[in-house]
Amino acid sequence: MSMHPAPESTTTLSALAPESTTLDPTEREPTDGHPGTPRDLGPKAGPSSPNGYGSGGSRFLNRELSWLDFNTRVLAIAEDEAIPLLERAKFLAIFGSNLDEFFMVRVAGLQRRRSMGVALASPDGLSASRQLEAIAAKAQDLVHRQSRCFGESVRPALAAAEVEIIGWNDLEPVTQQRLAGYFRAQVFPMLTPLAVDPAHPFPYISGLSVNLAVLVRDATTGEEHFARVKVPNNVARLIDAGNGRFLLLEDLVATHLDQLFPGYEVTETHLFRVTRNADLEVEEDRDENLLRSLERELDRRRFGPAVRLEVGLSMTDSLLELLTGELAVSDGDVVRVEGLIDLSCLMELYGLDRPDLKDEPLVPVTHPRLCDPDVDLWSVLRAGDVLLHHPYHAFGTSVQRFVEEAAADPEVRAIKQTLYRTSGDSPIVAALIRAAKAGKQVVVLVEIKARFDETANIGWARALERAGCHVVYGFIGLKTHCKTSLVVRHEPSGVRRYCHVGTGNYNPKTARLYEDLGLMTANPDVCADLTDLFNVLTGYSRQTEYRRLLVAPSGLRSGLLERVEREIEHAQNGRPAGIQLKMNSLVDELCIDALYRASQAGVPVECVVRGICCLRPGVPGLSEGIRVRSIVGRFLEHSRIYRFDNAGDPEVWIGSADLMHRNLDRRVEALVRVETESAKRYLNELMAQSMSEDIVAWELSADGSWTQLRTHDGRPREDLQRLRQHQISRESAG
Repeated sequence: MSMHPAPESTTTLSALAPESTTLDPTEREPTDGHPGTPRDLGPKAGPSSPNGYGSGGSRFLNRELSWLDFNTRVLAIAEDEAIPLLERAKFLAIFGSNLDEFFMVRVAGLQRRRSMGVALASPDGLSASRQLEAIAAKAQDLVHRQSRCFGESVRPALAAAEVEIIGWNDLEPVTQQRLAGYFRAQVFPMLTPLAVDPAHPFPYISGLSVNLAVLVRDATTGEEHFARVKVPNNVARLIDAGNGRFLLLEDLVATHLDQLFPGYEVTETHLFRVTRNADLEVEEDRDENLLRSLERELDRRRFGPAVRLEVGLSMTDSLLELLTGELAVSDGDVVRVEGLIDLSCLMELYGLDRPDLKDEPLVPVTHPRLCDPDVDLWSVLRAGDVLLHHPYHAFGTSVQRFVEEAAADPEVRAIKQTLYRTSGDSPIVAALIRAAKAGKQVVVLVEIKARFDETANIGWARALERAGCHVVYGFIGLKTHCKTSLVVRHEPSGVRRYCHVGTGNYNPKTARLYEDLGLMTANPDVCADLTDLFNVLTGYSRQTEYRRLLVAPSGLRSGLLERVEREIEHAQNGRPAGIQLKMNSLVDELCIDALYRASQAGVPVECVVRGICCLRPGVPGLSEGIRVRSIVGRFLEHSRIYRFDNAGDPEVWIGSADLMHRNLDRRVEALVRVETESAKRYLNELMAQSMSEDIVAWELSADGSWTQLRTHDGRPREDLQRLRQHQISRESAG
């Protein structure tokens, strides 16, 4: 879907999350704004003034609360009864996974700032403490909504469709007997009850594990004792009880606790779950191997401080007091859950063979320019650029083919590739290994600091090195997030280069779940730019100027700001002017203030922002010329487009960067300027459709509230993703 899964990841669940990925609106950002941001720029107003826009009168919306608004839009899909049932269940799981990552990273960062006494406020004027208070209240409300959606709507509807989550007492005796045997043979050997008493300290509780807090009474003395039992996380949490019925693993364990505590009476059993700080603090020392430094920090991640404690409504005050004391969490860090804790297990239901309860499968099509089996890929690219739109265009017959043909082609001399995230059985990595073994020069920049994919990327880096690839781990102090591939080929006319620049990762699995764009080209300027960029990535080069690229952190923000100022000049001189932007998140204060200036100069500004948006649109005297929309749907809207009317000669860029501090200051990012008229027309149409009154979307108001747009002139609006899919399928068939 669209949103989902915070970060880009290789698992079914988090692959839908915002890129982290969460979505990844969860990656750590400084909360005190960009250095040098003029805090007094623009009108300020109190909440009761005619153009008031926020309780603090700030021209910025709060980043963290905006992210929670984004996850609310994810939850709204699960609440929509028009969506197929298993899709709704999936979105409940995605919502929960997103919230987990938000607490593991963003809330953890704010708690650290609070504990250190950092006084700098966020750009909207809130201290870390005030943000944590607002987050706690909003998150608790959202968890209640999630629980109600599952308990009152999705769960009963699934039961009516013969997919039922039941309790132990709902099972007939013969099934109870069978599952009791399963418990003895498969589950009991993995359980380790951990007592808490003067001889047994309170045990370590691993992050995101589901646990049972158990009170037992000594049958001889009558004394009560506390113990913790971890529910195994390496077996299915939903146990197939037959006939479309499923029993929760924790219910099976709780029913048989007497086998773990013979001689004791189990008096209370309550479920709880702990979320821990997972924000890595890698000390990047130029004199130490970055790989070893990261591996050491990954070991520490498991033992980060607790940032959230989830408990059921039935948990007693005495038990809760024990847990909060031992885990060192405050009352504000406790989330009471009505019903099932951790709905990520619903992804197990999504694997059921019930097509009647799911969306119709998407069948990606091969790009029309790539369909002729008698024409090799290099000839196609020499004839002109190919603009790809995933997941509608098949990844396997385009980007994957690009790398695989390069690996197999005896005339290819070198392949240079960036890898931020990829799949567990990556055909891209396999092709690069084959190329190296065939004697080609293969250079791969593997970003081992990609959040929550660090371990997987370390494994890929070592596998590539063993095959003879030249592997670079990235920069000190920067993440390499650009999506680029360069092929050097010997041809009769001499050496020729071919390349791909995209908005999404080289991951065939997420390419079916994420909406992304990519440009394959043999354009000499773009290829020369990528050659220069790879020299920066792998060697000692201070290249800052490029022909058709904007590259962060050296010139991407300044390049975009120059173009905003150019639109302002066009508008002031009566020439056509306009700005259309599509991205995952809009946070950077310098960019937001530039868009405010454009609005005040009469430049129409249209933004499609899937996740976080700190800009306030529609404020009189500040931003009445700005409209902001969010499209959240089946696929994760992940592409970035930056379009400028430019006095009637539109300039369009696509690439990997959002307008966030991390992208513009702490990452290597690349935008490429799209030149061919057909590709520019396609992107113009895509932006126009995204802002059309005929499309289902969410609209942002000046006060920070989002409104879902479902009808127009009494007619239901169209789903943009379905519309795109049908249009591209027709074009391919034609």
